[in-house]
Amino acid sequence: MSPVPPTSGFTPEWLVRQRWFRAKHRPVASVVEADRAPLLGNAWLLILAARYADGGEDRYLVPAIDDGARWREPRDGEGAWAAIVQRMADGAQLPAGSGQFRFDAAPAVPQLMIDGLDERRLGVEQTNTSVVLGERLILKIYRQLEAGENPDLEMSAFLTEVGFAATPTLAGAAHFAPADGSAPSAVGMLQAFVASRGDGWSEMRALLATDLDASIRSVARIGAVTSDLHRALASRPENASFPARAATVGELAAWRADGERELVDALAALSGAQHERLLRLAPSIRATLAEAFGSGGTSAQVTRIHGDYHLGQLLVTDEGSFAVIDFEGEPARPLAERRRPASPLRDVAGMLRSLDYAGRTAERGAHAADFHADTWLAASRAALLAAYDATRADEGLLRAFELQKACYEVRYETSNRPDWTWLPLAALERLSG
Repeated sequence: MSPVPPTSGFTPEWLVRQRWFRAKHRPVASVVEADRAPLLGNAWLLILAARYADGGEDRYLVPAIDDGARWREPRDGEGAWAAIVQRMADGAQLPAGSGQFRFDAAPAVPQLMIDGLDERRLGVEQTNTSVVLGERLILKIYRQLEAGENPDLEMSAFLTEVGFAATPTLAGAAHFAPADGSAPSAVGMLQAFVASRGDGWSEMRALLATDLDASIRSVARIGAVTSDLHRALASRPENASFPARAATVGELAAWRADGERELVDALAALSGAQHERLLRLAPSIRATLAEAFGSGGTSAQVTRIHGDYHLGQLLVTDEGSFAVIDFEGEPARPLAERRRPASPLRDVAGMLRSLDYAGRTAERGAHAADFHADTWLAASRAALLAAYDATRADEGLLRAFELQKACYEVRYETSNRPDWTWLPLAALERLSG
């Protein structure tokens, strides 16, 4: 590996500013070029290693343009993104210095590919980069290389295969395979582009300000698409990666341990009066977890799940229906953990927590004099569960997962948005009461 020269533009300072760089809490000592492959003309695929001052490294994929003076990321219209898509359509292999990029097409590619794909990189980025091509395809670049099966790609392929229409059709994939024979890492996914008027969060916030009846109808549609998603994920139990069965005693014990660990982490994140407030709730929370996850106290089912399910993971199509996206799971968790089968009620709990965020923030809004979050949330909860099929929603188990999620939210908000910590803390008081 050779250091990337400072003139490259890909410096430690540049890296830590990127939204997709995950280890912002660790100081980066240097950025090193680990591998490269020619893509098109002066466009390359670089693999950069972020070496940390406290030891270890992570590797990131950076599509790059060599403009003669420095490396930089591609701009729309330069053809780099379209070149990646074309490699997928061709099923190409691209040798690198010490590995190989492998591109694969899905059956949908011939119907979606057109000549002269215009490039439009989306401005909203998180752990990946998304580019719309020709308003027909969307290319997702996975930035951090993680060896093993990528759940986003795996779930999208499965849902496309079983005919679940409420998610974008898979069209292609890209992986990087190291020369040492170790497990490949997913570096890209191609899907059909779903035209939308925004995500579920924006839609719900707008409806809460303009039409409360319509907001409840929208929640019911979310419950229905969630039910359809879970039925699709349980539709091929003969596939070992997509089981549909009762939870084992060991799984129930692990869920309880996860919930208690989230509580401990939440307590550790708080100080002062907020810490004391949660400490008073802790015995009730632990009792709820123990009862819900007791070996004989639940009929919990296990399937693959979305894993990071909230309003922002839904696209609202131009026709008003919902499309489910982003099956990566919580990015901070290892791939193996994100692929682990779990209770579908985790997803339901995640959506209920998202609705709580929407309702509570709307109540604090500038035009919320006549809006009462408790009333709306009771109605939206009933609508979601009725459309999901309340007979599948064990209330004790669901409440336990909501408590666990709210504990996670306490820790997240304390680290990222301290002024929001009130919201999950208030939820823990209600849910543990």
